[in-house]
Amino acid sequence: MITDASPTRAPEPLFITPMDVRWQDLDAYNHVNNSNYLVYLQEARLKWLLTLPGEWYTPEAAPVMAHSEINYRLPIEWPADIQIELYANRIGTSSMTVGHRIVDSDDATRIHADGSVTMVWVNTKTGRPVPLPQSIRDALP
Repeated sequence: MITDASPTRAPEPLFITPMDVRWQDLDAYNHVNNSNYLVYLQEARLKWLLTLPGEWYTPEAAPVMAHSEINYRLPIEWPADIQIELYANRIGTSSMTVGHRIVDSDDATRIHADGSVTMVWVNTKTGRPVPLPQSIRDALP
């Protein structure tokens, strides 16, 4: 685990949501298991997508994760109050890169993790990339 938790100046968040840390998320050391960080981030992205007006997926086109990166900065111990911050890092023709930070709810300079994921919208039948939905483009700065 990376122990340098020095705050970094992040751009204006696209979306912020609190996240519950459950007892079942812990490992033997009373830390949230590393795999649960990805679950938290997935839940935050879905919460954001559900706030968007318009369609962000259809039976013909849906997002898939093409890349994920996570830097573990500080362990999350139970009990904890955390929140997830999402950022629009890059917008492409058929993809977007969503930056993320998992921070302490009371002190956003206490960064538990940061990184990004790249989501690509694909044709559900062929798996080939399709243009980003307009609802996604409209939601981005």
